[in-house]
Amino acid sequence: MEIRNIAIIAHVDHGKTTLTDALMRQTGMVKDEKASMDSNALEQERGITIYSKNCSLYYKDTKINIVDTPGHADFGSEVERVLRSIDTVLLLVDAQEGPMPQTRFVLKKSLELGLKPIVIINKIDKPAARINEVHDEILELFLELGASEKQIDFKTVYAIGRQGIAKINLADESKDLNPLLDLILTEVPPAGKTTSLPLRMQPFNLAYDNFLGRLAIGRIYDGTIKQGSTVFLKKPTGDEIETGKITKLFTFEGITRKEVSEAGAGDIVMVAGLPTVYIGETITDLETVPPLPAIAVDEPTISLNFLVNDSPLAGREGKLVTTRQIRARLEKELEVNVGLKVDFSGGDIYKVYGRGELHVSILLEYMRREGFELQVSQPQVIIKEVDGKKVEPFEEAIVDVRTENASSVIQKLSRRKGILMEHKEHENIARLTFEIPTRGLLGYRGEFVIDTKGEGLLSSRFIGFKPYVGLIEKHSFGSMISMETGTALAYSIWNLQERGTIYIDPASPVYEGMIIGNVTKGEDMDVNPTKNKQLTNVRMSGNDDAILIIPPLLLTIERGLEIMQGDEYLEITPKSVRLRKQHLTRADRARALRKEDK
Repeated sequence: MEIRNIAIIAHVDHGKTTLTDALMRQTGMVKDEKASMDSNALEQERGITIYSKNCSLYYKDTKINIVDTPGHADFGSEVERVLRSIDTVLLLVDAQEGPMPQTRFVLKKSLELGLKPIVIINKIDKPAARINEVHDEILELFLELGASEKQIDFKTVYAIGRQGIAKINLADESKDLNPLLDLILTEVPPAGKTTSLPLRMQPFNLAYDNFLGRLAIGRIYDGTIKQGSTVFLKKPTGDEIETGKITKLFTFEGITRKEVSEAGAGDIVMVAGLPTVYIGETITDLETVPPLPAIAVDEPTISLNFLVNDSPLAGREGKLVTTRQIRARLEKELEVNVGLKVDFSGGDIYKVYGRGELHVSILLEYMRREGFELQVSQPQVIIKEVDGKKVEPFEEAIVDVRTENASSVIQKLSRRKGILMEHKEHENIARLTFEIPTRGLLGYRGEFVIDTKGEGLLSSRFIGFKPYVGLIEKHSFGSMISMETGTALAYSIWNLQERGTIYIDPASPVYEGMIIGNVTKGEDMDVNPTKNKQLTNVRMSGNDDAILIIPPLLLTIERGLEIMQGDEYLEITPKSVRLRKQHLTRADRARALRKEDK
């Protein structure tokens, strides 16, 4: 049986997983209409793919291995590794939005590896679809990224992933995805059948199983791998060699894994029994076989501290609260999350390095759902020194907003050291392209939603380290700090909401040093949210006015990471997200400030 290996790549929310799910259903690989590649609760809630996943289908006596990749820039390192193990990519582009930042990133990587993409223009049923224009924009992008003549001669498919329809020409009648599957068979080269050579397999992803330990997912380039066989693990440099035994071997069938006794060249498999295996290493059955070329993993761009929750409300909701438990969980995460790094040398404080706010907030969300309580510090951008000069990470940000909101976005991002590289308008929508330090984007997304009334789109991708740009002006509000411990009362919140934005509901527990809102006038302000209305025997007009409370801006992990200041912690528990000052009492904060001034 022939094998074809493909990956589906696209910008976030352009329909990769929906299309993969439809392919699985139409080829009979899944019977449940609700089964999805985005299998964990967090992916389903957010509607995004967080981890790349493998599946396979059978069509006309051919096995097609498909890798569904994340579309968000924070998980870009997942995409890059996957591209090394497949033969063609399906580049999915939204018929209305056209190519977006992550489209450019994943396409550039594909072209550099010599892959010839098949382009799918998806969601052609959208009322605002710009099918011909988007096709031209994709062609421009291919030319701009230096595609070869062979790559520019790409095939295009028009699709409605949600309805499970694909067509080669817009005028064609179609009721299923068979036109796309037929094109995959004719355009994608069959995976090599070099089973007579010594084994060479390279993992591009890791997984973890409580019973089997670390699992490696990779492509077999040459030879055959057998369950129970002894293998050699070679680093890309070829220097270090370890031995191990394949205890379990799985291939993919539909969206599940299937245990097999052996698998041959061209297939994508999962192996157990190699506890030290890492991405990019070569698994072989002959010690003298040269290793496969290395796979690079993107560097982290931000860092923050993880530490035990020591607030007055600590331990009420979580079961996993100690330093040792947090350390064990981070060590387990490092087994599979290759974009993450952790420095354990700081005693009870662990410095975590990640690819962006979303990358870190997803980890924190998983931890709180597992019953952890912890605190984190404000995310800081990683600043390096290269050739004696300070450099910092920069991003390309693409903003789609209504034309009337464009000026306020340009003003805000320019103040944050963003440089407007391009300004295009189509009907009532402006597309702005900026180059901006990562520091400038940290904490901006919340403001962006308000400035664009929730209608704007902001996407960004890391483009490299550039010279440090100095001080960046950000939000000018201060924190509203509780000076009492107790229960927040509606009367107090009613009085305080005139001063700024409130983060808590009435009847929420509060403690001294907890931040209950922000103050529009830049300075921090100590307030008493537990103060009740004074009762007297005298009745006066206006005394019995109804208390009208504006709905609070309830904190989420991402929102907290965005708005917190340098002297604050974000307290995360299974049921609550709170902001607090690092020093809870006013006297301690004053003492810490005097120390800094010295």
